[in-house]
Amino acid sequence: MQKLQVARKSLQLPSALAKLDRFDLIILDDLSYVRKDQAETSVLFELIAERYERKSLLIITANQPFSGWHNVFPDPGMTVAAIDRLVHHSTIFELNVESYRRRHASDKQNARRRQLPNDNHEQLPRQSPRPTGEDDCR
Repeated sequence: MQKLQVARKSLQLPSALAKLDRFDLIILDDLSYVRKDQAETSVLFELIAERYERKSLLIITANQPFSGWHNVFPDPGMTVAAIDRLVHHSTIFELNVESYRRRHASDKQNARRRQLPNDNHEQLPRQSPRPTGEDDCR
């Protein structure tokens, strides 16, 4: 998206989008991860519209349903138009499964807990905190 924004500023966006046409597939991963500003969403919308008009393949992953995309695009009209173009010739796969990353993090945390000593085992003595004051500045 940043390269497309630079191309737009230098009035080279049409040629930058044309270069992307040589790819049969473009994947935009985690589209709804962060709210985009007007410049980003404008370029993103042009990419979506360009791919839609050429019936090119575009895969988009998002962690929010379309009903939450008002948090992605600051302009409600652009949100509706982008979703309209995305769903018109699309096959949508909605996965209502636990996040792989969340499950992996949970598994790691549970493994660490199993490695901690049980209450029945001898605990290491706690160290008392160091005194603060003038004696610390040696």
